[in-house]
Amino acid sequence: MTGTIVIGSSLVVYPTAYAATKTPETILVLGDSLSGSYGINADEGWVALLQQQVSKHGFNYKVINASVSGDTTRTGLSRIEPALRTHQPDVVIIALGGNDGLRGLPFSEIENSLARIIELCKTQDADMLLVGVRLPPNYGQAYTDKFAQLYRRLADRYEIPLVPKMLAQVADNRELMQQDGIHPTAEAQPLVMENVWAGLKPLLNQSKAEI
Repeated sequence: MTGTIVIGSSLVVYPTAYAATKTPETILVLGDSLSGSYGINADEGWVALLQQQVSKHGFNYKVINASVSGDTTRTGLSRIEPALRTHQPDVVIIALGGNDGLRGLPFSEIENSLARIIELCKTQDADMLLVGVRLPPNYGQAYTDKFAQLYRRLADRYEIPLVPKMLAQVADNRELMQQDGIHPTAEAQPLVMENVWAGLKPLLNQSKAEI
C-alpha cells in the first residue's frame, strides 16, 4: 500500500506498511507555504514526515497535502469544498492564517474565513485540528496577541483541538529558519511535525477507539 501526498498539482507517493486489502482513511492538510515545503524538497517537509509518523504508530491513514504557497484563509476557503468532495477526508488539519497576519488583514475577516472552513468540514463529519502560527514581534505585541487569540476562540467555539504555535521551538532559532526569516529549514521540519503530531495523535487515538 502507499501513502500519498499531494502538493499543488504534483503527486508524491510514500510507502506505508499496510496491506493493499485495507483501505486507509484520509488526513487532509489545508495550509500555505509553511505546510507546502517552501524552499526545501517535498519529502523533507513536515507533512511528508507526518505520513511516516502516522504509519510508524500503526494508524492506517494516507496524508493528502492540499497546501498552496501564498494562501490566505480566504483563498483556503475557496478551495476547501472541492478538496472535501475530491478527497472525502476523515481528518482535516487547518493550518492557515499566517499570510493574513503578515498582510495585516482584519481579524474579523480571518476569523470568519476560518470559521466557515470549520463549518464546511463539519458538514462532512470530518475531525479537525486547528494549527496556529505566531507572527513576528515587529507587528507589535497587541496585534500578535489578538492574532493568537482568534485561534483559541475558534477552537473553543467549535470544540476542536488546537496547536497554538506550529513553529514552537523553531521560529526563535535563526539556524532553523531560512534566510527570509519566515520559512523553516529542512532541519526544522521534524520539530514542526512533532508540534502538529502532539495535537493529531489524540484525535487518531480517539477515532481508533470508536471503531
